[in-house]
Amino acid sequence: MPDLLLELFSEEIPARMQGKAALDLKKLITDGLVEAGLTYKSAGSFSTPRRLTLAIEGLTAESPDVTEERKGPRADAPEKALEGFLRSTGLTKDQLEIRDEKKGQTYFARITKPGRKAEDILADVIPATIRNFPWPKSMRWGAGSLRWVRPLHSILCILTDEAGHAVVPFDVDGIAAGDTTEGHRFMAPGRFGVTSFDDYAAKLKAAKVVLSAEERAKAIWHDATNMAFAAGLEVVDDRGLLSEVAGLVEWPVVLMGEIGADFLELPPEVLQTSMKEHQKFFSVRNPKTGRIERFITVANRETVDNGATILAGNNKVLSARLADAKFFWENDLRIAKSDMQTWTRSLENVTFHNKLGTQAARIDRIAALARDLAPVVGADADQSETAARIAKADLSSEMVYEFPELQGLMGRYYAEAAGYPAEVAAAAEEHYSPLGPSDDVPTAPISIAVSLADKLDTLTGFWAIDEKPTGSKDPFALRRAALGVIRLVLTNNLRFNLDRFVDAQLVRHKISLNGEEETGLLVLLKEIADHGVFGAALETVRDKLTEKGNELAERVPDVSVDLLRFAHDRLKVHLRDEGIRHDVIDACLAMPGNDDLALLVKRAEALAGFLGSDDGENLLQGYKRAANILAQAEAKDGVEYRYGADVKFAETDEEKTLFTALDTAATQVAPALEADDFGAAMTAMAALRAPIDAFFEAVQVNAENEVIRRNRLNLLHDITAICAKIADLGKIEG
Repeated sequence: MPDLLLELFSEEIPARMQGKAALDLKKLITDGLVEAGLTYKSAGSFSTPRRLTLAIEGLTAESPDVTEERKGPRADAPEKALEGFLRSTGLTKDQLEIRDEKKGQTYFARITKPGRKAEDILADVIPATIRNFPWPKSMRWGAGSLRWVRPLHSILCILTDEAGHAVVPFDVDGIAAGDTTEGHRFMAPGRFGVTSFDDYAAKLKAAKVVLSAEERAKAIWHDATNMAFAAGLEVVDDRGLLSEVAGLVEWPVVLMGEIGADFLELPPEVLQTSMKEHQKFFSVRNPKTGRIERFITVANRETVDNGATILAGNNKVLSARLADAKFFWENDLRIAKSDMQTWTRSLENVTFHNKLGTQAARIDRIAALARDLAPVVGADADQSETAARIAKADLSSEMVYEFPELQGLMGRYYAEAAGYPAEVAAAAEEHYSPLGPSDDVPTAPISIAVSLADKLDTLTGFWAIDEKPTGSKDPFALRRAALGVIRLVLTNNLRFNLDRFVDAQLVRHKISLNGEEETGLLVLLKEIADHGVFGAALETVRDKLTEKGNELAERVPDVSVDLLRFAHDRLKVHLRDEGIRHDVIDACLAMPGNDDLALLVKRAEALAGFLGSDDGENLLQGYKRAANILAQAEAKDGVEYRYGADVKFAETDEEKTLFTALDTAATQVAPALEADDFGAAMTAMAALRAPIDAFFEAVQVNAENEVIRRNRLNLLHDITAICAKIADLGKIEG
């Protein structure tokens, strides 16, 4: 069984494309071989800046013969039908077989396709893969038609077995497959032949090429951390940068340089970001001070001066970059210390969204909502509003213009420099969090208030203009915003009704969108939004606006129901990841107050635990049995049995015991639910299991005596009613 070695040698492949390209090469080739009937023991793919390599071990030498049976026309069919069948099979009439079928005798053909040699299959599969390779971006060069990420120079393709190696003969756009490759561009130029994968990997290493990206990354990290440790420093961990740098070099040479003294006082994040984005340098930190004092760069070659010239060039370029960063930092600091509101006012000229107004208008809305939210998250209202008003000021700073990824972080530095309290300054950085499912969640009250206000304003704004996510499309990251709200609420165990604040912000958006004058009833409407007083008050305003023919009545937010449903969908996904079944969540969502997300989750967790016990499972079955019998009786009789059962009509001990158990449970469940102690409520419910089981074992509900029957049906309603106080158990599956 031969082994395959394939190398596609080209100009430098962008680092971000190499890993996926290696996997794509492996999948496309192996899928093509398997489809053609070949099997193999193992396959591995590799990438360097100049080559994609595939090694397949234990490839079958040829595909097996394949026999196909095909049914033809009946034996008495017209001659032309038989002639057509013979043409399609390539057989003669005497090679056909006649069999008895239900509809008469019928011709059958057995067609045997001989297997093909592996090299012949490879000569078809590999060129097709190269011509149709799924590069994110590709180019043509010269006069050829081939498209590749960068000009393709050569193809190495050999099959190796005990007898030796042989080139797989094929040609792609004038590039013929061979058995030679090249080493390092500068340190080992020139071509050399290879006979197997082991020979190829060894000769590449000798020619200053490390084939494995993982091996290059490990070598870089090992040398970098050792260098830093020897100087009493540490390398700032950045796995993304490590992967990228490993894709920029074939022979990594790690060098450490110093940062000029003029730049050491810059915030470490500024130094780190500038060096990473512009130079692909690793930051080296002093663990005692937290300052970034040196950098690690990775060269692609060894030099006689041990990298001194390379470091000198890097230092020159880095100094120019850091001089710009220092200028931005110092200029921004001057503005921050004099008046941060200068930046906020400039946001009046920055559009957030063409339908939702400017960034400055958005800040006003967020500040108002942050003040509303402050009491429920335990924050000071004045400080929450102040934090919201400065949180996005750094968007106008020169540093954030140059490095957008530093937004928020620079806001904290500037707020501190401006003399704001530490908790207000921290909100400038933390209000963007959490950005994803693994991001840290703010826990400081002011940061929570501003973060919630920011995300709720985003959600309500895009709901107000009907720009909701559709399918997989979510251009404004609204799913992420909703998950952020959920994580803020759950992580901090915040107890409040979300709907109130959603309605308030929707009203603010609608008034802003429609440009209504703030007179009369509209002033009252805005007061309702500002104070979160909804329900009857809101309905009254709607009615009066309708009487006066004001179109705003039709636009007062009722889309909050849809937005809350969207939030519930994200919550269901979040809780499913936590191991809570979807039907348990649905049962809790059906209960009143489902906009109190912390309470909702507390109920769902308690219910999931209860249903996971024997008592819970059996009680669920008793509930379903009672509900089904009750529903059938009500449908048959055309009346509702929901007017209270009376123990005086109980005939059996089991009935009387169930009456007593229901009364006892009711006295225990009500105060437990009042205290939001769902565990205690469900413990009380568990005591109903035995009496309900005994009732159904001993009692015939549909008794001949109509009075007894009605009483027992009403008793079934009492069972379902007390269970319904916990959750809508009808939504539980099974």
